[in-house]
Amino acid sequence: MAFKLRETDRHFLLSLVAATGVILFWKGLWDGVGSLWILQSPWVDLFVGLAILTFSGLIFAQFDPLGGIEGGVMSAVQKIAVHPRKHEFIIKYYDNIQKKDIEISAKNIRQIEKNILSLHEKGKEIFIPLHRVKSIHRFGKTIWRL
Repeated sequence: MAFKLRETDRHFLLSLVAATGVILFWKGLWDGVGSLWILQSPWVDLFVGLAILTFSGLIFAQFDPLGGIEGGVMSAVQKIAVHPRKHEFIIKYYDNIQKKDIEISAKNIRQIEKNILSLHEKGKEIFIPLHRVKSIHRFGKTIWRL
């Protein structure tokens, strides 16, 4: 039996690896660049660091706590939407109105647009925000879960 990580666990582990890489890179910069005469003041260091983070856009992009998770569910649902046997997949999501988890067949997927999953079932159209998707199953086995 293969062990599968949840999307949140995978996101956490990848964030931990990325943070370790950033720390090691920072240590190398600290030891190397710290000897430059212009960067002897902590205020200059602070200004230069904030300027780099701001102009590169990283200060805004890297601090999105749910960005990786939403990308994971989007990727999984997109793969299922184009799968030739998508009728084999079941999508489980939380319905705010009924206050319970609902299962729906992936064969009813019509469109994915702006983090909204559009399905047709029993003559009506259902819109599911992707952040409400809890798990995806195939033949009773979980292939993706939050």
